[in-house]
Amino acid sequence: MDPSLNVLGSRLEPCSMKPLTGFYRNGCCDTGQGDAGSHTVCVVVDAEFLALSKYLGNDLTTPRPEFRFDGLKPGDRWCLCAARFLQAAQEFAAPKVVLESTHARALDIIPLELLRAHAVDAQG
Repeated sequence: MDPSLNVLGSRLEPCSMKPLTGFYRNGCCDTGQGDAGSHTVCVVVDAEFLALSKYLGNDLTTPRPEFRFDGLKPGDRWCLCAARFLQAAQEFAAPKVVLESTHARALDIIPLELLRAHAVDAQG
């Protein structure tokens, strides 16, 4: 696993324990060699983003009990793939981002300025 640092250069804060998120399902947007999708962006999903994701072939709203996944609803936090966030931003449907909980490796794909433009307070 890569060092748990966020895009602000400090300790990576948890994204969500309910629903349980992260590539490693540890509640954080940690990443490492096995994470080909770079699940590094902690987002607060909204209806518009969930609809776009479903349209693009990744239905995040339907429960998948076999993966211990209850489905997401607006307001849930989730570790999103960096490329999907970038795509959503290009489609003007990017969800809000929790910078303190977004892994520094997201910067390999997304400029910090773009993440800041969609930032929400860590409590929000």
